[in-house]
Amino acid sequence: MWTDVVDLRDFYAGALGRVARAVLRRRVREIWPDVRGLNMLGIGYPTPYLGVFRAEAQRVIAAMPAGQGVLHWPTDGPGLSVLTDDVELPLPDLSMDRVLLVHALEHAGEVRPLMREVWRVLGGGGRLLVVVPNRRGIWSRMERTPFGQGEPYSADQLARLLRDTMFTPTRIESALFVPPVDSRMVLGSAAAIENAGRRWFSAIAGAIVAEASKQIYAGQPAQRRTRRMPRVYAPVPERGPGTPFAALPARRSRNAACSPNRLASKSRDPSTLDSPP
Repeated sequence: MWTDVVDLRDFYAGALGRVARAVLRRRVREIWPDVRGLNMLGIGYPTPYLGVFRAEAQRVIAAMPAGQGVLHWPTDGPGLSVLTDDVELPLPDLSMDRVLLVHALEHAGEVRPLMREVWRVLGGGGRLLVVVPNRRGIWSRMERTPFGQGEPYSADQLARLLRDTMFTPTRIESALFVPPVDSRMVLGSAAAIENAGRRWFSAIAGAIVAEASKQIYAGQPAQRRTRRMPRVYAPVPERGPGTPFAALPARRSRNAACSPNRLASKSRDPSTLDSPP
């Protein structure tokens, strides 16, 4: 089930949400330091993390699933967000260079069709970045945050899913070690907690950040097969009660004894009706 877009907006407007956004946005930026001239797509609720790329990328689009809802983004300019079906993106094939999934994979009812659609719109050499709640982390157990909603993943589960959907994991990291509490002291020490967590406690992080590349396999040319022409039957006029034969195919039979000409001659000669052919 998708989390309502208003709940997501309210979370990131609070103190805990601002810390989570800063931590994860820093990690995303470390993985993608340069996106100049690229087309970027975010799916789910990616707007807290796409803003840093707006001035650099050629095009930035936020696709928000219909089950979640959509909000106008950005607030200071023309809208770059669109309400869409998560398994049918309104984008042409190979049109994106970078795709970011945030608050999407763990909520999707049809995971593999979603990943297949991401594969379709991602260009050759494109990169996918997935942010999901960590199954072992504290955040996945706190339902009052978006990271406590949906289906969490472990690093091995996420890597397996990426491989099964024609992506090659290139980098899997842990992030969001700060506890999900509204303590001012804890949130003020978020940077130090993150540094310590990355060094010693990577297994209990709140989120997993995975980058993957698109797999493109060389196909074998299909063998040309001779297509059989469908059999065509000629229309048969209405028969009288004495007509001994059923409808005959329009093409000439291989058996000369059953050829239409001979059958016609036999039907005209009453003496041959009872004799064997």
